Amino acid sequence: MNFSGTLLQHDPPRIGLTGGIGCGKTTVARLFAERGVAVFDADQVARDLLEPDQPALKLLVERYGPSLLQQGQLDRPALKRLIFSQPEERIWLDGVMHPLVYQRLEVLMQHHSATPYHLLVIPLLIESGYRNFVDRLWVVDCPETVQRQRVALRDGLDDGLIDQIIASQCPRAERLLQADAVIDNGSASRTVLERQVARLHDEVLAVLRS
Repeated sequence: MNFSGTLLQHDPPRIGLTGGIGCGKTTVARLFAERGVAVFDADQVARDLLEPDQPALKLLVERYGPSLLQQGQLDRPALKRLIFSQPEERIWLDGVMHPLVYQRLEVLMQHHSATPYHLLVIPLLIESGYRNFVDRLWVVDCPETVQRQRVALRDGLDDGLIDQIIASQCPRAERLLQADAVIDNGSASRTVLERQVARLHDEVLAVLRS
């Protein structure tokens, strides 16, 4: 691992944590948070930006109509079905949301400087074209069969929608090719996962001390 030279653009350093749906990014991020690292979740930021008092929700209602709301709240399952059945709508939504999400992340990080580094959990980091937003890219990985099982169990999605979501994301091989480090979460063993997290965390701290 090398944070020297042009690779270190930010202080504290920023590490992007990405991976396909169901690979376990949230679990991995929690393990880093337990080690005192400030963690920022792009999905949570996006959810916050689509609350009733936020301009982003108004843009969605203008485009899709009030049927996208339930008692004033965004009908998130309906939005998910819409954007993954119509790729052009997903592209439009990404164009609206990505700049807003990265702007909000920038603001949030300004209030968390007392941390060895920032860990940004960004599922679409590669797809969004914001690779330079972070100094290093870590990928949480697991076999696609495991992905599918986890998503079906966690979200109750049918196979067709799972296929559409996976197809909309960066191919696994490309994600691994771009990774500065890979966290293998294909095993059911939490101990194995904790060891990988601990090793990466210790490596970063050693580099920052040197």
